[in-house]
Amino acid sequence: MTERFDCHYCKESLFGKKYILREESPYCIKCYESLYSNTCEECKKPIGCDCKDLSYKDRHWHETCFHCFQCKNSLVDKPFAAKEENLLCTECYSNEYSSKCSECKKTIMPGTRKMEYKGSSWHETCFICHRCQQPIGTKSFIPKDNQNFCVPCYEKQFAMQCVQCKKPITTGGITYREQPWHKECFVCTGCKKQLSGQRFTSRDEFAYCLNCFCSLYAKKCAGCTNPISGLGGTKYISFEERQWHNDCFNCTKCSLSLVGRGFLTERDDILCPECGKDI
Repeated sequence: MTERFDCHYCKESLFGKKYILREESPYCIKCYESLYSNTCEECKKPIGCDCKDLSYKDRHWHETCFHCFQCKNSLVDKPFAAKEENLLCTECYSNEYSSKCSECKKTIMPGTRKMEYKGSSWHETCFICHRCQQPIGTKSFIPKDNQNFCVPCYEKQFAMQCVQCKKPITTGGITYREQPWHKECFVCTGCKKQLSGQRFTSRDEFAYCLNCFCSLYAKKCAGCTNPISGLGGTKYISFEERQWHNDCFNCTKCSLSLVGRGFLTERDDILCPECGKDI
């Protein structure tokens, strides 16, 4: 007797018929499609053995059902994007979801390089300096009045120039006598230390730190010989072209403070009335 060759599932003879082997067992076309064919996401019908099965992330479509959710154009052999389970051609996806270029107002297509700043987007070729019209790319830039400038152009057009070095001030400048300075250029005329954030004074329109000013211009105390700055409310006594710190204006003999008291002089000495009564 001839050995039987039947469908593994329905047991009907497969002699003279098409069949499919699965795990070395033969199935008739009808049983195989019923048991193992994938269901099309679009039409919900089985994808038969004589159809091309297109798949994306464990989902399957007939070739004729694999089209853009929006415009219905075929996506076979074309780039596409997925949004909320729906497949879209790149044009529909861009029109619906892609950002628009702030310069040319056209869609920035997926996969193309774009530049972003504070919620705005540009094509790379549209992100240019307003003054020189050259692409900014990844270089530093400065925004002003909704326009972007490369640093050299911004400095030429807007930045103040330091009165000392004549170079543009982009950040961290200070103003002294209504003139702009770099912090690092605003220094003591004497010792050249930076004065930004420090107490200072001036003489003949030149700025000095307190130490240099006192050393160069302040009167010397007749008592301790240290400078009397007179700054910040410092009190001192002046008598016959001599000056004393308040704390130094004391009787030469008994050291009694003479501030607000009567006193006598004996050559370079100042004396309280008690010590001076024997003069």
